[in-house]
Amino acid sequence: MTEPLFIAVDVHYLDEGVARAAAVAACEPAFSRVAWTRAAVVPAGASYVPGEFYLRELPPLRAVIPADGGLCLIMVDGYVDLDPDGRPGLGAHVHAEFGVPVIGVAKTAFRDASHAARVFRGRSSRPLYVTAAGMAVTEAAAVVSEMAGQFRIPDALKLTDRLARGLELPAQPPSASERQLIRRVGR
Repeated sequence: MTEPLFIAVDVHYLDEGVARAAAVAACEPAFSRVAWTRAAVVPAGASYVPGEFYLRELPPLRAVIPADGGLCLIMVDGYVDLDPDGRPGLGAHVHAEFGVPVIGVAKTAFRDASHAARVFRGRSSRPLYVTAAGMAVTEAAAVVSEMAGQFRIPDALKLTDRLARGLELPAQPPSASERQLIRRVGR
């Protein structure tokens, strides 16, 4: 039997045509113990278009999100839906593609996202903005508030960001084609 898998993902752009996607996996939603990390350098998706961010982010995320193997939850850096009427954001597209609950964790307020739950962690007076698909927003907010780490940003999300930026090495080394892309952009 496959262990349940909870992953957090992020993407960082090295230049206009190249992105580094990263994933941090755990066997429980608090991410108290990281099971593995992964990063992949891939051609970026489409150019940035306001309101269609998913076209840019989803292609790189496919490189690090496992297609099978007990996937229970995906946590994205950003919003699942962009307004109370359900206009889909990145997380909604990830949910539609992978068919598991998705939690969106945003560090800044989006003007139309009045429906996002505000989660205060640690001693921070600034909230995280939590949205969800495939589960109630209140349940998603509880998951985020209980994640490992004593500061505003949960440890798993910090690690995912560091991996995506290339500030930390994943447990899995880059492939030959990924090393070639990294050399091309000088990072």
